Amino acid sequence: MSRHRVRARPPRATSQEPALRVTQGTDVSAYLEDAAHYPGGHTPLVVCPRDEYQLATILRDATTVLAVGAQSSLTGGATPMGDTVISLSKLAALGPPSVDAVTAEPGVTLAGLREALAAAGRAYPPVPTYEGATVGGVVSTNAAGAATFKYGTTRQWVRGLSIMLATGELLDLERGQVRAADNCFEIVTSAGTIQVPVPTYRLPDVPKRAAGYPAGPDLDLIDMFIGSEGTLGIVTSVTLEVLPRCPEVGCVLIACRDEGQAVALASRLRAESIRTWRDQDPDGLDVIAIEYMDRRCLELLRDDGATKRFGVTMPADANVLLLAQVEFPPGTTTEQVYDDVAGVADVGSASGRMLDSPVTRLCRVVAESDRLHATEIVAPGDAARVAALMALREAVPDGVNRRVGIAKRTVDDTIEKTAADMIVPYAQLSESLRLFRHAFESRGLDYAIWGHLSDANMHPNVIPRSADDVQRGKDAILECGRGVIQLGGCPLAEHGVGRNPVKQALLRQLYGDGGIAEMYAVKQALDPSRKLAPGVLLP
Repeated sequence: MSRHRVRARPPRATSQEPALRVTQGTDVSAYLEDAAHYPGGHTPLVVCPRDEYQLATILRDATTVLAVGAQSSLTGGATPMGDTVISLSKLAALGPPSVDAVTAEPGVTLAGLREALAAAGRAYPPVPTYEGATVGGVVSTNAAGAATFKYGTTRQWVRGLSIMLATGELLDLERGQVRAADNCFEIVTSAGTIQVPVPTYRLPDVPKRAAGYPAGPDLDLIDMFIGSEGTLGIVTSVTLEVLPRCPEVGCVLIACRDEGQAVALASRLRAESIRTWRDQDPDGLDVIAIEYMDRRCLELLRDDGATKRFGVTMPADANVLLLAQVEFPPGTTTEQVYDDVAGVADVGSASGRMLDSPVTRLCRVVAESDRLHATEIVAPGDAARVAALMALREAVPDGVNRRVGIAKRTVDDTIEKTAADMIVPYAQLSESLRLFRHAFESRGLDYAIWGHLSDANMHPNVIPRSADDVQRGKDAILECGRGVIQLGGCPLAEHGVGRNPVKQALLRQLYGDGGIAEMYAVKQALDPSRKLAPGVLLP
């Protein structure tokens, strides 16, 4: 076959047990909404297939289907609207890891994957925050998280993919095997050859994009399905690249005076880490992620007692928090960290020591910003303290979500979470923060901004006091989307599009009517009856 053509195969029957079917009661209700709490979810049937053949049978018999994993979507993409729900939880086989790869079925959770890899001395680093997410889910959404700065998104780690088409036949794809020719792929099925067009719009040049279908004249077919949110096919198996070692990751919490100081310090940490990777310096600073929490986030942490609960004290001038994850050399201990920090603090005195290690380089960068006194460094071996600082960061969205829920119950039941997920080229980070602040403050909104500063991927969130705040927040997000696009960024960074009307509007802002038409053409070629996840991604 030519390089842009691939042949589909029939499904295989491997299970002796029938598919699990759920039709009524509390078991069905568990599948009616995802983490976005998108309203109106309903389904006539939930089916849990145990092999490819059972999955194909469900596809054949159903009018529309929605494949789900952990239902941790923040966009309503895993909420059924009358579709047959296909839970992939029973497709959860995990093969033994090789030196640099592992093959998993879609129902394997990230926690289960991590445990299996750790037992073999391996690691899969580009994971989102929620470890209950499944392999199929992260592939279908091209999930990303804090560590994208060093390790990229899911897409870069997918070596192989088996995907079931709407016809019930499967494609077994390996990266580099099938590439577009003349902006087209050809898929040979039992019913004939499918011509799949490749979109021609320009993709934003940023490290994270969860914004519809990919484009490009030399597109790999495997990438057409990664991030397609289940609208083009259903993942049945994934081969992921893995690290042949388990990195030793510690944390650094830095309390900064203001946003300008935080951005400048983060920029130095990024630059030092990029230099370490380029020079392969064993003593270099190796930051894999930098999280950002603004002044309002810090107020929420204090008001909710989170700083006290997690044993974090702040200097009086602290208004912004940075939380960096840092890879340390193997065997780095808490005692070594303390010694190196003390050595930097003593430099200039008669007994001062000029040491050179990742910790001392980190301390010198922080000291140059006059924040060493406001910094806590935690060695990888202190797992409890690392977990506490990571929980401190998660207490911010938890606090906002709780306030949204209280307002919904006590003020107006139409109040909903109103938030953005946007990324710009790093050089435009400060400008994007100004854009977000103006859009929210000019509308009189209470808001908090946090996110992955190392990628310039921010999450501005409304803290609503009324239903009017929600509408003004949506207007603010659309304004931010236009500004982010002008800055060369993407208004849909890592959470995807799903059923969310504002995110679908942002997608149209990004690619225009012509781009949306090109996406519909891809959908029409691969799923002409609109059987797969109708209403998700494309309205």
